[in-house]
Formats: sequence, structure tokens, C-alpha cells
Amino acid sequence: MKQQVRLLAASAASFALLSAALPAAASTYGQTRYPIVLAHGMTGFDNIGPIDYWYRIPSNLRANGATVYVTQVSAFNSSELRGEQLLQQVEEIVAVSGKPKVNLIGHSHGNHSSRYVAGVRPDLVASVTSVSGPTFGSPVADVVQGVSDLGGPTLTKVIASVVSGLGKLVALLSGNPQLPQDSFAGMQSLTTKGAADFNRRFPGGVPSTPCAQGPEVANGVRYYSWSGVGQIHNLLDPADYALALSGLAFLGKPNDGLVGQCSSHLGKVIRDDYRMNHLHTVNQLFGLVGLGVDPVGTYRVHANRLKMAGL
Repeated sequence: MKQQVRLLAASAASFALLSAALPAAASTYGQTRYPIVLAHGMTGFDNIGPIDYWYRIPSNLRANGATVYVTQVSAFNSSELRGEQLLQQVEEIVAVSGKPKVNLIGHSHGNHSSRYVAGVRPDLVASVTSVSGPTFGSPVADVVQGVSDLGGPTLTKVIASVVSGLGKLVALLSGNPQLPQDSFAGMQSLTTKGAADFNRRFPGGVPSTPCAQGPEVANGVRYYSWSGVGQIHNLLDPADYALALSGLAFLGKPNDGLVGQCSSHLGKVIRDDYRMNHLHTVNQLFGLVGLGVDPVGTYRVHANRLKMAGL
């Protein structure tokens, strides 16, 4: 890959200070052998002021004994570029933590970023968990690609410029303005065609068909996944309505608004029908999820799952 990758402006010392500042765990229920590393999806970030991408998830994991690192890569860019950015942070985390491996948990496009790291440096990865990840791509990206193609080069440039600008704003507000943004490359990565090409090069955990279970272990790395279905689960959450609109691209097939139920499968499928849409699986917006639903709990239970597996 010829594109130059820029590392996040986070030093080993800052990671060490962050870890040292964390409060003592209230329990050891989620105390995994290796650190948990959270990898966000498209448009994602660590935090913007009081807004956390992984709303209340890291703190809950830490309270249950887990060592957790929250990473940030380009909000919009190719799976490979984002994966290379994540890899550099994983290498730094390994050096700081003193642990030889990490447990990667990737939401949405973080599925591809995490699988890239596991593909090129399996020695650094104990497990990869995909949360609402488009293993087989998304019809929503296909629709956007189709509209762009119909509009010609001019419309493509306009759309790419506007969306990349949004990515630059996200990076600026989150304190990492140096991260390169390329919305067109990001969109192409998440089309069904782009995902198929990525799967050929990084096949770890990928099922033989979209609705099947994938290999649970590949090249020494364990693979897991979970996802939800439905879009409107909380009438007070404005994002639910946007996801209901994008969900029309699936032509009636079960989806969470951005990713199809079967497309989310990777490795051992823990569950693919949680009553959560694409954002609810990271407890957004601000915990406005369906009644009786506990997104934070899914991560806590999974940490225990990893612990019991010796990971």
C-alpha cells in the first residue's frame, strides 16, 4: 500500500498515564488476560467533548477488571488505511501494557480495521470481535455508489468533498486533525464488491456464505460477532428515524439500518438479532435504546467470555 499512514498523536507515555489514572476495578468479572482495544466505525471517534462514541462501555468494562484502550483512526477512509492506523496503535499498546497481544472489538467499519490487523500481525491479536460489522458489505454503500455513478464525476467529487469535510470536522473536534479523510475510498470499501475483495485478502473468520457461521479460529486468532435488527426501538432517539430510512436499501431483509443481519456474521456468531439498531450496539445516542435493552451488558458479558477462553 503506497498511501502514507499517519500515526495518532498519542505517545506511549500518555497511554501509561491514562492507565495509571484509572480507578481500581470493582470486580474481576471482565478481567481478560489481554487488553481490550475498541475500534470505532465510519464517522467514529474516541470522544468529542462530553460525547463518547462508546457511551459508558469502557468505564463499565474497567469497573469489571478489564484493561481497555480506545483508539481513533480516520473517520472516512479505506479499510486498509484505517487498519494500518489501528495497527500502529496496537503496537504501541502492546509496548505500553507489557502484554504480547490484544483483544480487538470493532464496531461497524471497525470490523475491517480489526481484521486487517489480525491479518497482517496475527502474533499481536488474541481475538477479533465484530459488532454490527459489514463483513459482506452494505446495500446502503451500494446505493450511494450507484447514485454517484449516475451523477458522473462532478457529483462524485461534490459528494466526496462534503463527506470528507465532515470527517475532517470530526477529526478536528476530537483533537486529531492530522488524520487523512477520504470518503470515496471508505464508501468503496463497504460496498458488497469492495467487501468481497477485502474478504479474499483477509479471510480470517469469514463464513463461506453470508448467513453461516465462520471459522472460530484462524491463524491462531479467535473470531466472534454479534449484531441487532430493526431500526426504531426508541421514539425519543432521532437517529432511529434516519436508520429506518437507510434501512429501505435492504428491500425488506432483516437489518439494523446500515448492516444486514447475515452480513454481520464473522467467526462464532454470538447473536444476530438483538433488539438494537446500528447505533444502539454502542449505546448511542446517549443510552437512548429500547426498553429493557442493555448494550453495555453485552460487552461486559463478552469480556467474561474472553476471560473464560483464556484471552
